[in-house]
Amino acid sequence: MSLLPILLADNPIIRQKSKRIKGIDNQLQKLIEDMIDTMDGNHGVGLAAPQVGALRRVIVIRLPKENESEEENDPIVLINPEVVKKDGERNVEEGCLSIPGWRGEVTRSFTVTVKGLNRDGKPLRINKVTGLLAQALEHEIDHLNGVLFVDHLVSPDRLWKYPKAEEEGEEEIVEVAEAKGGL
Repeated sequence: MSLLPILLADNPIIRQKSKRIKGIDNQLQKLIEDMIDTMDGNHGVGLAAPQVGALRRVIVIRLPKENESEEENDPIVLINPEVVKKDGERNVEEGCLSIPGWRGEVTRSFTVTVKGLNRDGKPLRINKVTGLLAQALEHEIDHLNGVLFVDHLVSPDRLWKYPKAEEEGEEEIVEVAEAKGGL
Protein backbone atom coordinates (compact mmCIF):
# COMPACT_ATOMS: atom_id res chain seq x y z
CA MET A 1 0.00 0.00 0.00
CA SER A 2 1.18 3.56 0.47
CA LEU A 3 1.86 6.27 2.99
CA LEU A 4 -0.50 9.21 2.63
CA PRO A 5 0.41 12.78 3.56
CA ILE A 6 -0.99 13.78 6.94
CA LEU A 7 -2.79 17.11 6.96
CA LEU A 8 -1.76 19.57 9.64
CA ALA A 9 -4.13 21.46 11.93
CA ASP A 10 -3.96 24.60 9.80
CA ASN A 11 -5.63 22.78 6.88
CA PRO A 12 -9.39 23.63 6.83
CA ILE A 13 -10.32 20.00 6.05
CA ILE A 14 -9.25 19.03 9.58
CA ARG A 15 -12.06 21.15 11.07
CA GLN A 16 -14.84 19.82 8.83
CA LYS A 17 -17.35 17.15 9.78
CA SER A 18 -16.95 13.86 7.91
CA LYS A 19 -19.70 12.17 5.90
CA ARG A 20 -21.21 8.82 6.85
CA ILE A 21 -20.13 5.90 4.70
CA LYS A 22 -23.05 4.29 2.91
CA GLY A 23 -21.32 1.44 1.16
CA ILE A 24 -18.11 -0.50 1.52
CA ASP A 25 -16.21 -0.88 -1.72
CA ASN A 26 -12.67 -1.47 -2.97
CA GLN A 27 -11.89 2.25 -2.82
CA LEU A 28 -12.76 2.31 0.91
CA GLN A 29 -10.70 -0.85 1.53
CA LYS A 30 -7.68 0.79 -0.15
CA LEU A 31 -8.19 3.93 1.97
CA ILE A 32 -8.26 1.75 5.11
CA GLU A 33 -5.05 -0.09 4.13
CA ASP A 34 -3.32 3.20 3.29
CA MET A 35 -4.48 4.69 6.60
CA ILE A 36 -3.05 1.73 8.53
CA ASP A 37 0.26 2.03 6.65
CA THR A 38 0.31 5.80 7.26
CA MET A 39 -0.47 5.42 10.97
CA ASP A 40 2.20 2.75 11.41
CA GLY A 41 4.74 4.61 9.27
CA ASN A 42 4.33 7.70 11.46
CA HIS A 43 4.37 5.74 14.75
CA GLY A 44 0.81 6.78 15.58
CA VAL A 45 -1.71 4.99 17.76
CA GLY A 46 -4.66 6.09 15.64
CA LEU A 47 -5.63 7.91 12.48
CA ALA A 48 -8.90 9.33 11.17
CA ALA A 49 -9.71 9.72 7.48
CA PRO A 50 -9.87 13.56 7.61
CA GLN A 51 -6.21 13.58 8.65
CA VAL A 52 -5.34 12.19 5.20
CA GLY A 53 -7.79 14.46 3.39
CA ALA A 54 -10.78 12.09 3.16
CA LEU A 55 -13.94 13.45 4.79
CA ARG A 56 -15.30 9.98 5.47
CA ARG A 57 -16.23 8.47 8.84
CA VAL A 58 -13.51 5.86 9.23
CA ILE A 59 -10.80 5.47 11.86
CA VAL A 60 -7.96 3.04 12.47
CA ILE A 61 -6.23 2.31 15.78
CA ARG A 62 -3.33 0.05 16.69
CA LEU A 63 -2.31 -0.15 20.32
CA PRO A 64 1.42 -0.49 20.94
CA LYS A 65 2.91 -3.78 22.07
CA GLU A 66 3.28 -3.98 25.83
CA ASN A 67 6.70 -5.62 25.55
CA GLU A 68 9.20 -6.59 22.85
CA SER A 69 8.35 -10.30 22.94
CA GLU A 70 4.65 -9.65 22.26
CA GLU A 71 3.32 -9.92 18.71
CA GLU A 72 2.08 -6.76 17.04
CA ASN A 73 -1.57 -5.98 17.79
CA ASP A 74 -4.04 -6.16 14.93
CA PRO A 75 -5.40 -2.78 13.89
CA ILE A 76 -8.93 -1.82 14.88
CA VAL A 77 -10.94 -0.46 11.96
CA LEU A 78 -14.23 1.33 12.61
CA ILE A 79 -16.57 2.69 9.97
CA ASN A 80 -19.20 5.23 11.06
CA PRO A 81 -18.11 4.96 14.70
CA GLU A 82 -20.16 6.55 17.47
CA VAL A 83 -19.53 6.86 21.17
CA VAL A 84 -22.73 5.48 22.70
CA LYS A 85 -21.74 5.74 26.35
CA LYS A 86 -18.98 7.25 28.41
CA ASP A 87 -18.38 7.31 32.13
CA GLY A 88 -16.12 9.30 34.41
CA GLU A 89 -13.36 11.74 33.61
CA ARG A 90 -9.60 11.65 33.77
CA ASN A 91 -6.81 13.94 32.69
CA VAL A 92 -4.31 12.43 30.25
CA GLU A 93 -1.40 13.55 28.12
CA GLU A 94 -2.20 13.55 24.41
CA GLY A 95 -0.66 14.41 21.07
CA CYS A 96 -1.72 14.20 17.44
CA LEU A 97 -0.12 13.41 14.10
CA SER A 98 -1.79 16.57 12.73
CA ILE A 99 -0.14 18.72 15.41
CA PRO A 100 3.40 17.33 15.34
CA GLY A 101 5.72 18.25 18.15
CA TRP A 102 3.04 19.33 20.61
CA ARG A 103 1.48 17.52 23.58
CA GLY A 104 -1.16 18.63 26.01
CA GLU A 105 -3.12 17.62 29.07
CA VAL A 106 -6.73 16.94 28.14
CA THR A 107 -9.85 15.62 29.80
CA ARG A 108 -11.08 12.27 28.48
CA SER A 109 -13.62 9.74 29.69
CA PHE A 110 -12.61 6.95 32.04
CA THR A 111 -14.60 4.34 30.08
CA VAL A 112 -16.22 4.45 26.65
CA THR A 113 -18.50 2.21 24.64
CA VAL A 114 -18.36 2.64 20.87
CA LYS A 115 -20.36 1.14 18.03
CA GLY A 116 -19.78 1.11 14.30
CA LEU A 117 -19.03 -1.28 11.47
CA ASN A 118 -15.91 -3.35 10.94
CA ARG A 119 -14.13 -3.19 7.59
CA ASP A 120 -16.46 -5.91 6.22
CA GLY A 121 -19.57 -3.92 7.11
CA LYS A 122 -20.57 -6.06 10.08
CA PRO A 123 -21.74 -4.34 13.28
CA LEU A 124 -19.01 -3.96 15.88
CA ARG A 125 -19.41 -2.83 19.48
CA ILE A 126 -16.48 -2.11 21.79
CA ASN A 127 -17.84 -2.17 25.34
CA LYS A 128 -16.60 -0.29 28.40
CA VAL A 129 -12.95 0.04 27.42
CA THR A 130 -10.50 2.03 29.49
CA GLY A 131 -6.94 3.30 29.19
CA LEU A 132 -5.25 4.11 25.91
CA LEU A 133 -7.93 2.42 23.79
CA ALA A 134 -10.69 4.57 25.31
CA GLN A 135 -8.56 7.67 24.81
CA ALA A 136 -7.71 6.78 21.19
CA LEU A 137 -11.35 6.04 20.33
CA GLU A 138 -12.48 9.43 21.66
CA HIS A 139 -9.57 11.22 19.99
CA GLU A 140 -10.14 9.68 16.54
CA ILE A 141 -13.93 10.03 16.64
CA ASP A 142 -13.41 13.69 17.57
CA HIS A 143 -11.45 14.08 14.31
CA LEU A 144 -14.51 12.90 12.38
CA ASN A 145 -16.40 15.84 13.89
CA GLY A 146 -13.67 18.43 13.23
CA VAL A 147 -12.50 18.47 16.85
CA LEU A 148 -8.82 18.41 17.86
CA PHE A 149 -7.22 17.47 21.18
CA VAL A 150 -6.33 21.14 21.78
CA ASP A 151 -10.09 21.78 22.07
CA HIS A 152 -10.08 19.61 25.22
CA LEU A 153 -7.08 21.15 26.99
CA VAL A 154 -7.43 21.26 30.77
CA SER A 155 -6.14 24.85 30.56
CA PRO A 156 -4.30 26.94 27.96
CA ASP A 157 -1.00 26.52 29.78
CA ARG A 158 -1.26 22.71 29.56
CA LEU A 159 0.10 22.58 25.98
CA TRP A 160 3.83 22.12 25.52
CA LYS A 161 6.36 21.54 22.78
CA TYR A 162 7.58 17.98 22.67
CA PRO A 163 11.40 17.92 22.90
CA LYS A 164 11.93 15.85 19.72
CA ALA A 165 9.67 18.11 17.64
CA GLU A 166 10.40 19.05 14.09
CA GLU A 167 10.84 22.80 13.82
CA GLU A 168 8.95 23.36 10.59
CA GLY A 169 5.34 24.51 10.79
CA GLU A 170 4.85 24.47 14.56
CA GLU A 171 4.20 28.19 15.00
CA GLU A 172 1.42 28.13 12.39
CA ILE A 173 -0.26 25.18 14.14
CA VAL A 174 -0.31 26.98 17.48
CA GLU A 175 -1.71 30.10 15.82
CA VAL A 176 -4.54 28.05 14.27
CA ALA A 177 -5.31 26.41 17.63
CA GLU A 178 -5.39 29.81 19.33
CA ALA A 179 -7.68 31.22 16.63
CA LYS A 180 -10.07 28.29 17.13
CA GLY A 181 -10.12 28.88 20.88
CA GLY A 182 -8.20 25.68 21.57
CA LEU A 183 -5.48 27.31 23.65
